[in-house]
Amino acid sequence: MISLPVLILLGIAAYRATQLGVHDSILDPSRERLAAWHANNLDSKPRSFLMQLIGCVYCLGFWMSGATLGAYLLATGTWGNVHWLAHGIEWFAVAGVQALLNRRDDTFSFSGEAR
Repeated sequence: MISLPVLILLGIAAYRATQLGVHDSILDPSRERLAAWHANNLDSKPRSFLMQLIGCVYCLGFWMSGATLGAYLLATGTWGNVHWLAHGIEWFAVAGVQALLNRRDDTFSFSGEAR
């Protein structure tokens, strides 16, 4: 199992990756291309799912948490040290930290600032 400081650090990293995917202007062109692609076939369930995923900080955050945790476990060589179920619990824990940070972010009022 990962330690509490590592869990918090991974949660912060997943939060930042989620903000990049959902809000940051550097990815606006990619999101606009995906929106245009989706507009070509509005009845497509996979396209609708993808658009919903990249527009929701909690949805994308869950998957970014898993990717962040997976990258950490592979980079440190600790993937096989514990049962796979423990990694699932770690995934939920990292996603929980990420969601708490996003929830905190939602409570701030950004006066005139583009989000």
